[in-house]
Amino acid sequence: MAENILYLTELLGLKVYDLKRRVLGRVRDAALVPVVHPVRIERILLSGGGGYTWVSVRYDQIESITLDGIYLSDEHLIPYHEDEYVLRLVRDLLDQQIIDAQGRKVVRVTDITFDIRREALRDVLHVLEVDIGVRSVFRRLVQGVLPRRIVRKLQHYIPVNSIRWELCNILEPDPQRRLRLNIDLTLLEEMHPADLADIVEELSPEDREAIFEAIDTEAAAEALSEMEPDIQAQIIESLETEKAADILEEMDPDEAADVLAELGRETSEEILEEMEGEPKAEVEELLEYDEDTAGGMMNTAFVAVHEDGTVADALEALRRQQELADTLNTIFLTDLDERLKAALPVARVFLARPTRKLSELVQDDVIKVPVREKANRIIELFDKYNLLTLPVVDEEGRMAGVVTADDIISVLRQH
Repeated sequence: MAENILYLTELLGLKVYDLKRRVLGRVRDAALVPVVHPVRIERILLSGGGGYTWVSVRYDQIESITLDGIYLSDEHLIPYHEDEYVLRLVRDLLDQQIIDAQGRKVVRVTDITFDIRREALRDVLHVLEVDIGVRSVFRRLVQGVLPRRIVRKLQHYIPVNSIRWELCNILEPDPQRRLRLNIDLTLLEEMHPADLADIVEELSPEDREAIFEAIDTEAAAEALSEMEPDIQAQIIESLETEKAADILEEMDPDEAADVLAELGRETSEEILEEMEGEPKAEVEELLEYDEDTAGGMMNTAFVAVHEDGTVADALEALRRQQELADTLNTIFLTDLDERLKAALPVARVFLARPTRKLSELVQDDVIKVPVREKANRIIELFDKYNLLTLPVVDEEGRMAGVVTADDIISVLRQH
């Protein structure tokens, strides 16, 4: 066979021959056991003469595999019994949705490509690719109607559309079976949060829950931040309370508060009860404000330095809050009572000498809003002054939080 390739469509229905070249049955399915080997087909499942009893052929009982049939080197076969550690390709994968980690999309499996390898004087099937294109649909439509070799010749005129097996993520809602099948979601955790969010939004509620239960808490929090409010609420409500609390603790307080605001009161209170210390206190504070006010929009994570401090003091403050490094663009100056006095672009601080006073770098009056300021006014200020960050102060002028350009974009998307 060309290039030692075999397709699942071709494998199904192949005759299986014993040592005397008598037909034992036809192939009905093929199975991986991922905890044993990630790509090797461990078992071929076939039906006998009556078609009612399936038997299992181990990979080491096979001598050769061709388009004409499978020839055994050992015919001591046993009846097939259900095994939770087995991934059956026809039952569990064919026509099912999977995630293409490289293409960052949800796709439907229409066929599977195997690599036939010669190992220890026997042919062994290794899963090579998942097929998702028109070529694989064509194979399925004409298989059994035209001879396999004719189908192979005709398919050359159709472009290949497939995904390498190692770039596929299988969706399995059952956490115990996910563990037994050794399903690794590392590829999803390494995706950009916005891409993962787009993928999750395409899935069924059961598959969404499965992914968020299984992936790293930080990756889950980042992806959840990119989703629409109604889907955020659906996902959080579907999770165990402890898991939901862990994810919300990893989110920015304002985003976590927005999610909880979408939930029913009882559910929200249960999750808050599970949250810990500082994140819990910050979220509870934000929940006191109406969502269309500065207090409801703001994030309580910011960097503030005393107005008499130096550039070196500001840099040290930045080091203590490295988790803000990717998004921080402004440092705020406050007095001893934490009242806001000025704002400095981070770039201006980096360019100055460490001994220089921060107050000497201030060039403009600080633009700020009270916690009760309405969203419409805040949007006007961002537009008028081309702001990236807008500080929010309480009734006594103390720093309460910041509204960022991302917050404004989120508000505009909801309108």
